This record gives sequence, C-alpha cells and structure tokens, in this order.
Amino acid sequence: MKTTTTDTFVSLLEKHQNIIHKICRLYTNSQDEHNDLFQEITIQLWRAYPKFRGEAKFSTWMYRVSLNTAITLFKKAKRQIETQSFDKVEFKIKFEAYDDTVEQQLSQMYKALHTLNDIDKALVFLYLEDKNYTEISETLGISEVNARVKMNRIKKKLREILNP
Repeated sequence: MKTTTTDTFVSLLEKHQNIIHKICRLYTNSQDEHNDLFQEITIQLWRAYPKFRGEAKFSTWMYRVSLNTAITLFKKAKRQIETQSFDKVEFKIKFEAYDDTVEQQLSQMYKALHTLNDIDKALVFLYLEDKNYTEISETLGISEVNARVKMNRIKKKLREILNP
C-alpha cells in the first residue's frame, strides 16, 4: 500500500500534535481560543507542508510554523495577546520534593515570565522543552548566536525581577 502525502502529513501531525497544544495553551486563555488557534496552525502546517524539505527535523519545522502562526495571528488582530499562566503549560520539569516553597518559587517565576514579550516567551518555552540553541534558532528563524544572547538577556532580566 502506497503512502500518500496526506497520510504522511496526518501521521506526523498526530505524532507531534502536543507541540501545537502547548503553543495554544501558551497563547490563549479559553478552550474556544485554543481550538481556533489549533485549527489555524493545522491549516498553516498543511499549506506549508509541500515546502518542507526535511533539512530540519519535522518537529523543529512544526515548532517554527506553529509559533510564527500564533504570533502573526495575534499581531494581525492588533490586540494584546493574553497569555495563559505558565503553570498550565506542561513543561518537562520534574520535582522530587514538591512543597510550598517550590510552589511559591514557581508562582514567582511564572509572574516574571509574563513580563516577557511574545518572542522571548517562545524562546523560553523552547528552552524549557530542552531544545538546544541550534533547534531554537531554526525554530524562531534567528541565528544561534542571537538565540544565546537573547536567552542570556532573558535570564539576567528574570534574575533581576526575582532577586531585586
């Protein structure tokens, strides 16, 4: 049985759909907005799929298209992006001893993250997803050096906010 382009795309989309859900959670506040953004990202991925050359991993390409779609969609709407609390986004962070102190520190960190602009939030999101700087730069369409510099500035800014 021959696999079609559509079958391949659907298979890859199903395999990596959590990427889209995480981005939707990051850039929306309600389930309806989440569903709308998920649909829009899926449409953009389908439209862009014929141009996917396989030079990067599919997931890296998917991050880039998804983040660009989310950011562009909200910029076109000329409205302030209301981001959802980072504590509702599932990052690959495991805590051995989860207590009130850790919860309080996380709460402070999430508040600090809300002060970042959309691109910086995307960079932090990818960093917390354990992406290396090469993957981050490919996803965001910036140089690896720029990604490192931006991340260092973000870390410094977050330290200043958290440790005045």
